[in-house]
Amino acid sequence: MASSADRDPAADVDPPHDGLPCVLDIEASGFGRGSYPIEIGFVLPDGTAYCTLIVPDEGWTHWDGDAERMHGISRSLLQRHGRSAREVALELNQRLAGRTVYCDNWAHDYAWLARLFESAAINPSFKLRHLRELMSENAAERFDDAREIVARNLQLRRHRASSDARVLQLSVAKVWRNGASASDQSLA
Repeated sequence: MASSADRDPAADVDPPHDGLPCVLDIEASGFGRGSYPIEIGFVLPDGTAYCTLIVPDEGWTHWDGDAERMHGISRSLLQRHGRSAREVALELNQRLAGRTVYCDNWAHDYAWLARLFESAAINPSFKLRHLRELMSENAAERFDDAREIVARNLQLRRHRASSDARVLQLSVAKVWRNGASASDQSLA
């Protein structure tokens, strides 16, 4: 499973994708100092999903067993199926060029993305923003409940980056549909 870029089958039963944000999620070796990205996934507004594992660079040594139990990605899986940081950064730049991409944990995701691109010695061709910027305060208060409902309805069995990005994207759509003002739906 080096990478996948397929139309998400759930897209056929989901709400129309017009105006949905591009959402990215990162699984990491752990939290805090020394942690690094091990999987990156995103979902485009049209429902196209992408996911890839990352082989840790030589200097990336931090490993948290609790994080591994949560995402289910082992070091050996990364070595067998992962791609280099440079390869992943170049592909992200190609696929996400010029986009604003949203995530739910900006502080961690920004740091992990910066570590990936620093290792690759290139700059990102896209902007990373916090998902909450897309919602009013009222919608943001409903977001966690919406995420639980979406995750339950999708019945995902794996805690992985592209699946998590999909849940986040559909959760935004749910809070927008359920009473958020039109200004919440602006991606500008």
